[in-house]
Amino acid sequence: MVASKQGLSLLLVSGEPYDIGYQLGEFARPVFGDYMKQSGAWQAVRRWRGTPFVRELRDAAQAHFPALLAELDGMAAALGWPAEDVFLWNCRGELIHNAPDGCTTLAAVVGDTRFIAHNEDGDPFLRERCALVEVRPAGKPGFVSFYYPGSLPGHTFAVSRAGVVQAINNLRIRTPVAGVPRMILARAVLDAASLDEALHILRDTPAASGFHHTLGCAGDARIFSVEASAQRCSVQTVPHRYGHANHMIHRGCEAEAQIVTDSSRDRQLRVEALLPAIAHPLQPAALLDVLHDRAPSGLPIYRDDPLDPDDENTLATALFDIGIAGVSMKVYRQGQCAFDTFIARTASEQAGA
Repeated sequence: MVASKQGLSLLLVSGEPYDIGYQLGEFARPVFGDYMKQSGAWQAVRRWRGTPFVRELRDAAQAHFPALLAELDGMAAALGWPAEDVFLWNCRGELIHNAPDGCTTLAAVVGDTRFIAHNEDGDPFLRERCALVEVRPAGKPGFVSFYYPGSLPGHTFAVSRAGVVQAINNLRIRTPVAGVPRMILARAVLDAASLDEALHILRDTPAASGFHHTLGCAGDARIFSVEASAQRCSVQTVPHRYGHANHMIHRGCEAEAQIVTDSSRDRQLRVEALLPAIAHPLQPAALLDVLHDRAPSGLPIYRDDPLDPDDENTLATALFDIGIAGVSMKVYRQGQCAFDTFIARTASEQAGA
């Protein structure tokens, strides 16, 4: 079923894992073939077909999150693609170190209210070809997420009905290991019933490469910046205002080889210059202004250049207002609000009902 709020499609899917994946694949099928044909990332990823490392990644996914592997297999069936190829595509962060998935995330604590704001940067081909999905898995809280055709939801921005908010930033890890692919790990977080359970998943699951996760939760005063990589899981509490681009910045990250692109470096510096200048008391619109900044010099936070050096453009901007009873979620495209909803938090003991 497809619903729409203010111009952005909302795909509603439910059921067992394979069924959810199949419905996601049906939605993606009209654009997925053309998307892959033009994708340089796919040309690089498909060279890994049949390799022992890919088998190790699938074995790790099967061992830790078999239901999410079933979602991918259902997606592949609906797309009419081999399950191996869809799995490969969802391991692109492990197989090519410079995958074209970007993003900038901001977080702020203002009294009893917390905000997470996020630019979702990806392949410019996907502009106007992505959607929001509301996923209702059997026995899990369920969530609303931005959805790239053919990719597990969860590696972008999302809020669950347990109140957990997650925004993901690409990290370009040079040395992946046999472990759970990062896109499966990010999707697993959305099944968590609490912020502590989400952190437990990230800390205790062997990761194959890495993402930066910004995490908050309705009814919980904390916001966390988490660099969850193949070598470590670094968790920092966000005290007031915080921003993160596409490279590791936590203390100790020097020990893990990564790619820091010019765009990521410039965006991180620009965020760190703009956030302290926001007037008190902070208004959420000020966070959107930062994410829509085009910078007087260097490479901008808001990305719409067809010649972007990382082959990424800003596809959507999300603003989460995290309260006690739930989360207000707004999604913007090209400066206009395209989706506005409130997700009431379901008590943890009822989340799987």
